[in-house]
Amino acid sequence: MPETIRAIREHAEGDIMKIANIEAIPLRIPFTAGGRSDEAVWGKSGLQTADSLVVKVTTDTGVVGWGETFGFAAVAPAKVVIDTILAPAIVGRDASQLEKLMLDMQRKFHVFGRSGAFLHSLSAIDIALWDIAGKAAGQPVYQLLGGSDATSLRAYASLTRYSDPELVRENVARALRDGFRHLKLHEIDVESVRAARETAGDDIDITLDVNCPWTVREALDMAEKLRPFNLRWLEEPVWPPENYSGLARVRQAGGIPIAAGENASTLMDFQHLFEAGAVDFIQPSPAKMGGLTELKKVYALANANNVTVMVHTFYDGPGLLASVHASAALGGPDALVEWRYFDLEAQLYGDAIIPKNGAFAVPQGAGLGLEPSADVIRDYRVA
Repeated sequence: MPETIRAIREHAEGDIMKIANIEAIPLRIPFTAGGRSDEAVWGKSGLQTADSLVVKVTTDTGVVGWGETFGFAAVAPAKVVIDTILAPAIVGRDASQLEKLMLDMQRKFHVFGRSGAFLHSLSAIDIALWDIAGKAAGQPVYQLLGGSDATSLRAYASLTRYSDPELVRENVARALRDGFRHLKLHEIDVESVRAARETAGDDIDITLDVNCPWTVREALDMAEKLRPFNLRWLEEPVWPPENYSGLARVRQAGGIPIAAGENASTLMDFQHLFEAGAVDFIQPSPAKMGGLTELKKVYALANANNVTVMVHTFYDGPGLLASVHASAALGGPDALVEWRYFDLEAQLYGDAIIPKNGAFAVPQGAGLGLEPSADVIRDYRVA
């Protein structure tokens, strides 16, 4: 048994395990998408870096847990929340009382809202505390969540938005060469989806995430045009994303299975989605909606409503690892894990997390099972 784990387990048997420090670390890692610069992605958005916020939680025994918030423009406000609100309230609390602590924080600070920067920040701390809990027990997190015999999980390549059918063809072909059999597009035009299906052939799963662009009427019109391409699901077609009754209309009349949930924040949001009959696939995002503590509740609720969970993981750090552990322990046989198909200049876990032949290896070490690279944190940390 590693000495750090031995020490914390012996300490925990006779005393509480106090949280000694919480550090929010912003990272900025340049990327390209399919070998193209930022000018070719997300509709020429100018996006050049994958900004993320990892959170380091240290106990009084010296054990460290790592978490992650949702990234990009959400990094700066989440760091402020952690530094000025959550860290002062949590330091000194018992790390082993994880679920009680998370509920206390939600109740204490609910006046700041039950979504957005506050919940993103709490999600990261929750994930870090699950990492600590696994290390304290000497077990991988998936064992704490119920256990699993899975050593690998199928991944899908989540491509960026290229807004160009030829770039779509090029990158679909590239993902297939990399071993992926399941693909996600982010295109919003029919010709790009046609290009993907023609390139992939009929035996490859293709899903389409359009990021909430349309009215219900527009979504139904687009669904009619998209039906020939045999999409496994159409994701978040309706604006606003909380228009669950409108989403249900698209599901009922559109002829394509519907996925949503990455913008749902609380367990009640997910309950309302299910009550509306709005989804075939539910997509909780653990770095946005409360971490593993809340995610496992969504799994139970989804199972009760006969809805498949496909965890949203548009991130590459501890949030992704948390999703892999949850999918291994709680996911059904159809579960897929999202892989952000970018070419990052550096990976927080090196090659250890990158899917091989279209599958993630389930980490077997204690906690989340992998430790982030100190070199990557040093080199890409934002002052």
